[in-house]
Amino acid sequence: MIICDDLRPQIGGKMKQIPMLDLKREYEYMKADIDAAIRKCLDHQKWILGPEVKELEDKIAEYIGVKHCIGVSSGTEALVLSLRALALKLKGKEYFDKSDKVITTPFTFTATGDAILRAGATPVFVDIDPVTYNIDPIEIRKYLTRNSKLKTQNSTHVVGIIPVHLYGQPCNMNEIMKIANEYNLFVIEDVAQAFGGTWNGSKDSPQKLGSVGMAGTFSFFPSKNLGGFGDGGMISTNDDQIAEVARMLLKHGGKDKYNVDHIGYNARLDTLQAAILLAKFKYVDEFNERRQKIAEVYNQELSGIKDIILPTPQLSNPSTPYFTDDHVFHQYTIRVNNGKRDELMRYLKDKCVSTMVYYPVPLHKMKVFEGRYRMNGDLKESESVVHDVLSLPVEPLMGKEMIMKVVETIKEYFKISN
Repeated sequence: MIICDDLRPQIGGKMKQIPMLDLKREYEYMKADIDAAIRKCLDHQKWILGPEVKELEDKIAEYIGVKHCIGVSSGTEALVLSLRALALKLKGKEYFDKSDKVITTPFTFTATGDAILRAGATPVFVDIDPVTYNIDPIEIRKYLTRNSKLKTQNSTHVVGIIPVHLYGQPCNMNEIMKIANEYNLFVIEDVAQAFGGTWNGSKDSPQKLGSVGMAGTFSFFPSKNLGGFGDGGMISTNDDQIAEVARMLLKHGGKDKYNVDHIGYNARLDTLQAAILLAKFKYVDEFNERRQKIAEVYNQELSGIKDIILPTPQLSNPSTPYFTDDHVFHQYTIRVNNGKRDELMRYLKDKCVSTMVYYPVPLHKMKVFEGRYRMNGDLKESESVVHDVLSLPVEPLMGKEMIMKVVETIKEYFKISN
């Protein structure tokens, strides 16, 4: 077996590891900006809700095109606080009831479904589109149509939808918003993997993800397209009440921390993280474009392999080119057919090419959700795809040599296996 070396190129039998993401390399690329941002914090020493937090909120609100952005401690807390704010807005209660159901996808990170439970509601898992891996609006409508015929309120009380823009590709927001409007449901976009992506629902007015629903939630986990040096998150909304309540909840539940109104959290975005994110924010469009270019190379080079299904953009406008700014490729994820995924993964590992499986277990199969969820149908697409998906390196600063090494290693495997 070849020994991989993370630091040196191939010398004397050692081969350079191709990582999923190279945060050290990215830091070196932005070092002057990041170091200056940190020094500024060291000078002013305002570590809790310092000036960088509001500056970041204002810049991202302008970038997304919403009235309000609220910095929070993580993407998970962004989901929880958004749901809690909606419970207070819609029901005048601290939490939803178990009879309140929120539709989402089972093919996502656990935080999406867990946040629904933490807000008091019951998740309803609806199957995915097998092409995009995002929640399927057809399946959402099927569930709502069937449930509307049931007699009991406990069976029919759906209050909202949380679509997840998985891997950086937008859900079909036109259809989801149409359904939500018909059934009077809220929509919270989970944009954890898609910062900077757009939904081109109209050729003349593309919308940034996080501005389409009633609220959007973002994660600044280090691996995200805009990532900090620790946890962080943000809520986006045009709704004044949601923004006001979210700001209260993140500071223990009140405008006055010594006389609070609601059951709150200590969920503030750190000043230091906000400063680092401000420094990195100026690079986010450049890095998203770099990810798209890498995806174009992968798509071109791997298109002839019969056992691989390549990521296919969901085109909201048929006239748009194959790759648009809709998909920001937080992950470049292929589907490997005929039970070859795990073997390919091992082969790539032996050749010093990193890969990851996002996600190996659908939410409805996790212990935490046992007895706490509803589902639409058999979720066969979600249960199938977990055995096939494989994410390849899509580090924005990857050079052509590294990209082609990934490609050539995959081709080599299929030549041997076939």
